[in-house]
Amino acid sequence: MHDLFQGSFKNRRILITGDTGFKGSWLAIWLNEMGAKVFGYALPPKTKRDNFVTTDLCNKIIHQDGDIVDFEKFLSFVKKTQPEIIFHLAAQPLVLQSYQNPRETYQTNLIGTVNFFEAIRAVSSVRVAVNVTSDKCYENQNWVWGYRENDPMGGKDPYSSSKGCSELITSSYLHSFFQGENSASVASARAGNVIGGGDWADDRIVPDFFRACSKGESLVIRNPHHTRPWQHVLEPLSGYLQLASKLWMEGKQYSGGWNFGPLDSNHYSVEDLITQSIAVLGSGSFTTPLNHAKPYEAHLLKLDVSKSMKMLNWKPALDFQNTVSFTVAGYRAEFLGTDIYTQRVNQITEYIAIAQKQDIKWTK
Repeated sequence: MHDLFQGSFKNRRILITGDTGFKGSWLAIWLNEMGAKVFGYALPPKTKRDNFVTTDLCNKIIHQDGDIVDFEKFLSFVKKTQPEIIFHLAAQPLVLQSYQNPRETYQTNLIGTVNFFEAIRAVSSVRVAVNVTSDKCYENQNWVWGYRENDPMGGKDPYSSSKGCSELITSSYLHSFFQGENSASVASARAGNVIGGGDWADDRIVPDFFRACSKGESLVIRNPHHTRPWQHVLEPLSGYLQLASKLWMEGKQYSGGWNFGPLDSNHYSVEDLITQSIAVLGSGSFTTPLNHAKPYEAHLLKLDVSKSMKMLNWKPALDFQNTVSFTVAGYRAEFLGTDIYTQRVNQITEYIAIAQKQDIKWTK
């Protein structure tokens, strides 16, 4: 894998905040396999099922437990490791938890972003910085078309608004501190609802489904008709890596915000996702409660990824059926007691092969 993304990551010192999380741990695996020297800074994993634990990542990368809100501790780690590239994924990522703990959500997602950029300002080794936010950063109007990178930031629930704020912070730091020739090249990445093996977070539809299956229970779906840009975790990660590679090789012309999501034809409802998962797994069921009081969540959300496709030569490689099949295979490996790190690497290899058959440019 060392030649992927123009060989930008081989022997590079790369720091991931939030490496114990779902996407962060998958990103650490991919970078490790591409020959990078990977460092991680994050809160400890929440469960023994988490991808960071089951893949034994703590023995494959250099990890430091820490809260991104603790600026002095984070800055000390950045100074010690002297990274050349940083991916910022440390966040409170759950909509329902943001209703329960709005103060924690805003602290982590806003102050954490400020601390991320302040550390970059203080450590001259950093040449590239990518802040990973969310598709929910946009002011959602339930449009039938996708949101573009220059659409207004917003969000009605605490999580979504915190991600909109994180984008505004990124824009402010980019224009205030990262315009000079010798400053870091900075960008933000916005992705949709990411699924895949190793995600056991609470109040997420796919982990909830597999938890129900493991207990022989029927999944309760609160919003069966909500449409989301479902994508396997490797899809946005390939986008983040392609973006970082462009920033590394070609610099500030790739600064700013970028969307990574499925093609418009691949947006499906929650019910579609679970129905397809049941078909692939060969078991499972779901019900929908009547008259259930629900916190606000947008009914329809799409991203326009034409900018990333045209300017980064990136595009999604998996259709909806493959997205679900990859996801089910990831969880099935955990249930069977497979060597999880090897299974994740094999899925990355399979994903690369699918992308190559479609002549996706980052595989060149």
